[in-house]
Formats: sequence, C-alpha cells, structure tokens
Amino acid sequence: MHLFNRVKFRTPESVELEFTLAGIGSRALALVIDYQILALLLVLFIFIWLFISEQLMDVGVEFFGAYFGLWLTAISLLILASIYAGYFVFFETIWHGQTPGKRIAKIRVIRDDGRPISLPQAALRALLRPIDEILFIGAFLIIFNQAEKRLGDLAAGTIVIQADTGNKNTNLVISEGGKSFYSQLSQMADLSQLLPDDFAIIREYLLRRNGMSNKSKASLSLKLSQQVQSIIGLETLPADISADVFLEAVYLAYQQSELY
Repeated sequence: MHLFNRVKFRTPESVELEFTLAGIGSRALALVIDYQILALLLVLFIFIWLFISEQLMDVGVEFFGAYFGLWLTAISLLILASIYAGYFVFFETIWHGQTPGKRIAKIRVIRDDGRPISLPQAALRALLRPIDEILFIGAFLIIFNQAEKRLGDLAAGTIVIQADTGNKNTNLVISEGGKSFYSQLSQMADLSQLLPDDFAIIREYLLRRNGMSNKSKASLSLKLSQQVQSIIGLETLPADISADVFLEAVYLAYQQSELY
C-alpha cells in the first residue's frame, strides 16, 4: 500500500502538477459518510413511495390489472438505482470531484491530466461503483495499484487526491497588483479564447504556489503565463507586471465573468 503516495502530471499546457493521493483510509471514511447520507435519502424515498403506492393500488389494479403492483415495484427499483448512482454523479459534477463525504474527508476526484472531472467521468465512476464493491474488488485494486485506482477510476481516467488544506486556502487571495491589472487586461486581450479547463489549471497553480520553492514557482508561473499569452494573443506583458500578477488577473477576470 502506498500511503501518502505522490504523483505528477503534465497538462496539455506543459504545466507539471504534483498531487498527494488520497489513500484507502480517507476514501473509506468518505464512503461511509456518503452512504449514511444516501441511506437517509433512500429511506425517505421508500416511505414516500409506499404512501403513494397505497393510494394508487386500488385504482391501478382496476384499470391495469393484477400486474400493476409488479410495475410499481419495478419502477421503485429503477428510481432507487437512479438515486444511488445520481447522488455521486450530481455532487462530483457540481462540486468538482467532491461529494459531501469527500469534502469532509478532504479529498476529491480529478482527471489523470490534473483537470477537474465533468459529467462523463462522474457518471462512469458511479456506474462501475457496484462492481467495485462486489467482493471488495475496488479496495483490492486501490491497495495494489500504484496510482490507487479502483475500476471506476481506471475506466474514467481519474485519480482521487487529497484536497488542499491549511495554507492552501480554497478562497484565493488576489494581490492588489492583480486586481489593478485585471481592469486593464480585458482591453488588451480576448480572454474568451480560454476554456474553463484552462482557468482550472491557473487556479490549481495559484492554490499551490505558496508551497513551492522560489525557483519552481518562478519557472512554473513563467511557463504557464507564456501558454496563456499564446492562447489569448497577448505578445508581451507590461514591464511592471510579473507572471504571477498576470495569472491572478486572468483568473480574477474569469471569476467576474462567472458572476454575470
């Protein structure tokens, strides 16, 4: 078992990101919490469904025959399965790889290239989850796979990592220089050329930069800045604007665009 195993990925923008894998303990904790929440949802649905079924039974049998009860049972099983899979798909999609359990356990799912997962990856992981849990197949794969992937991760191309904690605050602090340059940036370049995944990479760097050495930070920020400049068609930066300040301004522009 590779406790606190670290992996590095190079993004299509040639940016190298390093992550700490979540480990089976954190994943088990997250799953226990998620299953408790999910159990409450399923029990609530069952009570509501039993009440509705009781009201419909007499009328349904009269119009649809003796098999109406079997149809209700089949529909209920389909809805239960949808709630089970939909819980993980819904939260991992809107919370960028986290469910309530993963958020409490401080872990999240990302793609193999370091980008946030989207609906297809979340759906594939959820659909293969029952297979992973048969005879603890997923647990064995996590323990004996260097990347700590269960079957759903292998199929979806995802990994589960430790989320940023401590000084890596998820609420980014933008410097005054970044805020000032942000107001000029929209007049200088077309930021619409950047995709949401590009902004996700910028955010990942801004979150992790304080934990880097000065040399690594300078090299990575310059490389990422050059990639972004190439995409948006900005040949050179003003002399008084550093790569870090530029990236802050780009991400701040994205944040503001999401509000409108």
